[in-house]
Amino acid sequence: MARNPRLRTVLAVAAALQLAACAVGPAYQRPPLVTPPAYQASKDWKIAAPADAVPRGKWWMIFRDPLLDALAQDIETSNQDLRFAEAQFRRAQALTRQARAGLMPTVTGDVSVTRSGGGRRDSATNYDVSGRVSWDADLWGRVRKSIEAGAATEAASAADLASVRLALQSELVLSYLQMRVLDSQRQLLDETAEAFAKSLQLTRNRYQAGLAGRVDVAQAEAQLKSTQAQAIDTGVQRAQFENAIAVLRGRAPAEQAIAPVPLKAALPSIPAGVPSALLERRPDIAAAERRVAAANAQIGVAMAAMYPSLTLSASAGLASSSFANWLSLPSRVWAFGPALAQTLFDAGARRAVTDQAIAAHEATIATYRQTVLGAFQEVEDNLSALRILEQEAVVQADAVTAARQALELTTNQYKAGIVSYLNVVSAQTTLLNNERTALSLLGRRLTAAAQLVRALGGGWTVEQAQADGAGGGAAAK
Repeated sequence: MARNPRLRTVLAVAAALQLAACAVGPAYQRPPLVTPPAYQASKDWKIAAPADAVPRGKWWMIFRDPLLDALAQDIETSNQDLRFAEAQFRRAQALTRQARAGLMPTVTGDVSVTRSGGGRRDSATNYDVSGRVSWDADLWGRVRKSIEAGAATEAASAADLASVRLALQSELVLSYLQMRVLDSQRQLLDETAEAFAKSLQLTRNRYQAGLAGRVDVAQAEAQLKSTQAQAIDTGVQRAQFENAIAVLRGRAPAEQAIAPVPLKAALPSIPAGVPSALLERRPDIAAAERRVAAANAQIGVAMAAMYPSLTLSASAGLASSSFANWLSLPSRVWAFGPALAQTLFDAGARRAVTDQAIAAHEATIATYRQTVLGAFQEVEDNLSALRILEQEAVVQADAVTAARQALELTTNQYKAGIVSYLNVVSAQTTLLNNERTALSLLGRRLTAAAQLVRALGGGWTVEQAQADGAGGGAAAK
């Protein structure tokens, strides 16, 4: 068919139209944002750490816990939410390829044998083989704007995948750290119970010697049993965190058992950088911005529908009523020509579609700006938490030291018969409560550090997100 001079003329005209075509609709511009010069909560919070300490990739390694490193790796291969996000990313890629196909002509082929007849007419057999090429000239940029929207949506999907990955990693890290805090609390309560058991034995000895009353023994027993019950109670939350970790790893809870180990994770130093850098490090911000671009392109798609459409088509083939002569040169047939179509009246339907696209674009801008504000808030919240909790931890450490000294003095006074055992119980309770508070503060500081890393975008970059999405998608097939 390409040897036909008329067909070559049609293709040349099509190429010229493609080059001369213009795209309607607004050109995309990123919505302007006002970013603060620095984080409010970090003005009085300076960390002695170089810039290259910013966590990247396997950001959870800043906690220096080998078991946590191993558990977090399983999310990449086994988590079902991540696989869902990967599938969504592959779908977005396929939709972009589908949109690009609109720039190319459509080629169809047909082979048919028909027999007809009726009444007094003799039956006849017709043989036909033909090919057809049709091409919709993208005069007003409908296809190009669709490709632009598809590419932006694909980029948003890649950012969504990175956002899901970061959220799952953060959830596992937080569950693991809280589980280890409970392990440390269990160890503290067990050690305290051992000390209370020795105090109970001392009280019993004094009771048998007539130096203490029966009430002292009862108080010591109550103190011991209460502490043992608190130690057992930590198992409820610990089991829940352990089960959550199993599900995040794509496993049934019964398939996982994590041995209790006291908290060993190090409290990391995390430089917060500047607020403007956050816009490049947060995958949810990137996804929201790309959706603004996609919505902007959809305005052009809607506007293009208000203009005429031009279709160029050509066909050629062989047709004959004789099978013997079917494939011979005299049986050739051909046709070509343009078709121009324009909707003359639709009661404002196309205008309404354009208005919908404009409104959808404005909605995505609002979502984008709100996402940025929410990101700033999360960073500020966790920077404030780290700064305030650090100050509280210093004071709480002094409280633990004072409570420990008070218990030692009160115990010596009790042994000397100066005070009752009730004073000892009160001092023991005060020390235990302060030690548990100090441990809880450490857990809260670790949690705030993990949440700050997530608020800062973890180790996310646009290039890495797209590469991970493509690689993860291939692995999940």
